[in-house]
Formats: sequence, structure tokens, C-alpha cells
Amino acid sequence: MNRKITKTVRIGSRVIGGGHPVLIQSMTNTRTEDIKATVTQIKQLEAAGCEIVRCTVPTKEAAAALAEIKKQVQIPVVADIHFDYRLAVAAIENGADKIRINPGNIGPAQRVKAVVDAAKERGIPIRVGVNSGSLEKELIEKYHGVTAEGIVESALGQVKLIEDMGYDNLVISIKSSDVLMCVRAHELISGQTQHPLHVGITEAGTILSGSVKSSVGIGLILYQGIGDTIRVSLTGDPAEEIRTAKLILKTLGLRRGGIEVVSCPTCGRTKIDLISLADKVEQMVADIPLDIKVAVMGCVVNGPGEAKEADIGIAGGCGEGLLIRHGEILKKLPEEELLAALREELLHWKER
Repeated sequence: MNRKITKTVRIGSRVIGGGHPVLIQSMTNTRTEDIKATVTQIKQLEAAGCEIVRCTVPTKEAAAALAEIKKQVQIPVVADIHFDYRLAVAAIENGADKIRINPGNIGPAQRVKAVVDAAKERGIPIRVGVNSGSLEKELIEKYHGVTAEGIVESALGQVKLIEDMGYDNLVISIKSSDVLMCVRAHELISGQTQHPLHVGITEAGTILSGSVKSSVGIGLILYQGIGDTIRVSLTGDPAEEIRTAKLILKTLGLRRGGIEVVSCPTCGRTKIDLISLADKVEQMVADIPLDIKVAVMGCVVNGPGEAKEADIGIAGGCGEGLLIRHGEILKKLPEEELLAALREELLHWKER
């Protein structure tokens, strides 16, 4: 796909825009004031593949905690600010790599300028975030409800406010829980700005429904070459956000690396416990750093053929299965030995 080239923005040790890879973000759900818990979760997210993390800063104590948190983690930390401009300034002073604000709820222009001046002094990017749920009343009236056009007009208005203050080190985020509205908003804004875009479906839902909505929405946006960072917003363990985000990027060809597991949906022909086996294979390969495809197939109709198309695979039979590598049958094994044999092959992949 042809990605839209946006301005380059540096966030701590990371760079977005300008054709750089789409990066994965998540957000901690700990109390930021609890430094130990927050650091522990950030490290877990980083291990899962998170590349930028956001922390809420609702208090002075949370802003102060950023300084110590920054000392203990490697990935860039974004401070999430609402309402109190003083917390944004304090977060910047305590080392935040980026701040997220909605200028519309910060207050009068002089308060926004205080944040902008602090960010400008330290070269910290500002993410201007507008959600459909916080759209200004006048725009709701103008467009007869919450619309993609209203979201875009709101965001661009907030961006212009900051640009008029002499600062353009910005990232834009426009989100809605309405998937198609969110897609349309990104299509509209992409042609009207060069600032990098952070993409996500807000309040997407639980792990299952949220992953589906996010995959559809974020996928449609990214497929058009729009977007520089993404977050899959889920009600659950933030690490699940990273897993879904990585799959979205890999499915679209925007990210390589890691083993891809393909498996058949099972049917009445399946003679082995394929569901359990496929789950175990997916868990087993999570820590194996290979860029290959592994197939887990359950019967003789499609199994051998599909497994041969993968780099390595299992084709199940009646309580047993074939282990196939690059189209060649390596061995026939009892069902209970298939997983161990597959892992052994993967662990010694580069030696063979």
C-alpha cells in the first residue's frame, strides 16, 4: 500500500511520521502515583511489543511520579492530561516524552499557551486528541449531530489554535466508538493535514468485541495508507491490546517478524483434539523469534496441502499426525507427541 507521508515527529527514542513504521501504543491502567505498579505494567507491555505507552496524569502526585517512572523504563512515556493545564506543564517538567491534551477542555487560550510554551521549551510533541463524545455543542448543532465532519473540524480548529501560538510539533488523534464514522473522519482529515495521525477506535469494548471493532476500523484506515501510530482500546489486560495490534499490522503487511499460526476451523472429519492443539501451538511459539508460517490442520482433506504451503506444519489424522516441513513429510507421530516434535523443529530451525 502507498502510505501517506506525514511530518516526522520524535517521541523520546522513537520516531513517527515521514514514512517510518506504524508504532503500537497502549495505556497503563494502574494509578500512575503507584510507581512500582506502573513500572511493572509498562515493562510487561514492552515485553509484549508495546512501543509507546500512555499514563494518565490526574494529580500533581501522578505528574511527579513520571520522573521516577522514566528512570526505570525504556519506551517513551506519554502523559494523558484533561482539564488542568498545570498538570500538563508539570508532566513536561517531569520528563514526559509527549503529552496528550484536548485543548477544548483545558480552558482559555492563555492556559493552552502555557502548555504550548512548556512543550516548545523542551521540544516535546503535543498530541491533540478529540473524541466524538467530547464534540463541541456548536459543531453538533452545525452538523445536526455527532458526525465525522464535526470531529475533523474540531480537531483542525484545535490544531490551528496551537499552530497560531507558534508550535507545530503535533500529532492528531480523532476517535469515535462508531467504527464507520471513525474511518470516514480519518479519510477526511488525512487530506487536510500533514501532521502524523494516531489511529484507534475509542471505547471499542471487551477483548472479543473490541478486537473485532478495532481490527475492522483500524484495518480500513491503515489500508488506505493513513496512520502513524495505533492503539487497540480494550476493556481488559492492556497486553491484549498489543497482541491484537500486532496481528492487525502483520495481516496488512505493515509488520514482519514472529511466527504466524494458521489453523483450520475443524469439522466432523477432525480426529484429533485440534482446538486444544492449535491453542497450545500459538502459546508455544510466542517466544520463538522466527519469521515463518506454522500450520495446524485437522484432517486429510485440506491438512496435508495446507501444511505443505506453510514453512512447517501438522496435518492431523486419527489420533496421530504428520509433521511436514517445506512440503516434505518429516515423520508420522502419535497425537500426544506432535507438540513437542514441532517445538523441537522450531528451536533448531536455523540449524537445519
